[in-house]
Amino acid sequence: MSEEMKIYTRTGDAGKTALIGGTRVAKYHDKIEAYGTVDELNAFVGLIRDHTQTDEESKKMLIEIQDRLFTLESHLAEDKEAIVAKPMPPLHQEDVLQLEKEIDRMNESLPPLANFILPGGHILVSYCHVARTVCRRAERIAVRLNELYPVDELDLRYLNRLSDYFFVLARYLSQHTGATEIPWKARY
Repeated sequence: MSEEMKIYTRTGDAGKTALIGGTRVAKYHDKIEAYGTVDELNAFVGLIRDHTQTDEESKKMLIEIQDRLFTLESHLAEDKEAIVAKPMPPLHQEDVLQLEKEIDRMNESLPPLANFILPGGHILVSYCHVARTVCRRAERIAVRLNELYPVDELDLRYLNRLSDYFFVLARYLSQHTGATEIPWKARY
């Protein structure tokens, strides 16, 4: 009979945690910040998925995205200098293309964008904008991390495209929920 995995290990009580490969680092380490932010994004994606009631295609896509985000987290959490028991699952160029296809599919039904739009209008739309901004932060952190520890170019490209996806998803769901997009008009 297998032993149940305990949630608490007590190994992080002194402010350190392990990367994949076993190397212990401070909990504020750049790698921890990077994959922690992607994990935060993944939680927001779950929130969006939980509130998406009518659009099954978007729900399926959000599950795919959550899977890819776990893959990306594993890349960011890996100590490439350590010996890892098995390789991390890869992202593929098709994952980025899938985002682009979905962006194009949603964009087909949307009016052209002439202005920035204010985030909001419906709780689901607002969650999409929060996910977009968390995704942008994750991308900035990953780009900075890349200066110290190599980050796969495809991982960076995926995060970049994913933030675009959340912007278009916000507009798409705005249309589906009947929310009004409010254009930003600069005050002079």
